[in-house]
Amino acid sequence: MSKSLTKSIIIASDHAGFVMKEKVKILLNKYKIKSLDLGTFSEERVDYPDYAKKLALLVKKKSSFGILICGSGIGISIAANRFKKVRAAVCYNQISASLARKHNNANVLCLGARLINFKNAKKIINTFISTKFEGGRHTARVKKLDK
Repeated sequence: MSKSLTKSIIIASDHAGFVMKEKVKILLNKYKIKSLDLGTFSEERVDYPDYAKKLALLVKKKSSFGILICGSGIGISIAANRFKKVRAAVCYNQISASLARKHNNANVLCLGARLINFKNAKKIINTFISTKFEGGRHTARVKKLDK
């Protein structure tokens, strides 16, 4: 594991992402990164916007990082991006995870549990949390997102 940007990550999922979320928590623990699990806590059907909102409000308040997981990663990212200072990126590979951090200063990683396997998710998570924002020409663009 590369040197991470954070010592604690907030995590949440809907029912489709529950199993992967549980695996991600074990992975983060292995990397000595604490996780704050906001749910869901079973595979019983829930609405992803509720969990995206919980996580987004905490990420915004604590200036921290988050991981959101649903079936595709798309719905939960749309819901999370409705909050200022939350930059949620759906990532399907290491390149998208790297660019989300380098160019967009993404602070929430969204994963699609029905579209990627856990082996790929581990690589994406590692890349996301170990890649730094480049700043420079990207800073002004990122600032525009919060206006």
